[in-house]
Amino acid sequence: MKDDNCIFCKLANGDIPTATLYEDEDFRVILDASPAAKGHALIIPKEHYANLYELDDELASKVLVLAKKMITKLTDILGCDGYNIVQNNGEAAGQTVFHFHMHLIPRHKDDGVVLGWKMGELTEEDKEDILSKIKQ
Repeated sequence: MKDDNCIFCKLANGDIPTATLYEDEDFRVILDASPAAKGHALIIPKEHYANLYELDDELASKVLVLAKKMITKLTDILGCDGYNIVQNNGEAAGQTVFHFHMHLIPRHKDDGVVLGWKMGELTEEDKEDILSKIKQ
């Protein structure tokens, strides 16, 4: 289903012009209009899903295969040294557009792009708590 009020539905379905890198029946890959780096692209499904939790397993699998295909081609085109693949779920995780999308961000050594977090520590108590609950 598409959401008529969702800008990413409009981008994914060609209702708003984009610099489209790839398109198939499920996805459109476009250059990000506010890129973190030259060549920053977005994979956007044509149907509306608020986040990864809403994607069925088949579509979730397809998006990762497509991400690999795109970064393989774009690495050669852009001559970059690496790639960040970023996908946020929920406001607390930095999601600002509530239509699933995956960022493909090309990286060059010393490019100054920052995607970091403060490193924490895995305590024995946290590890035991999570391991006991995941096995339930």
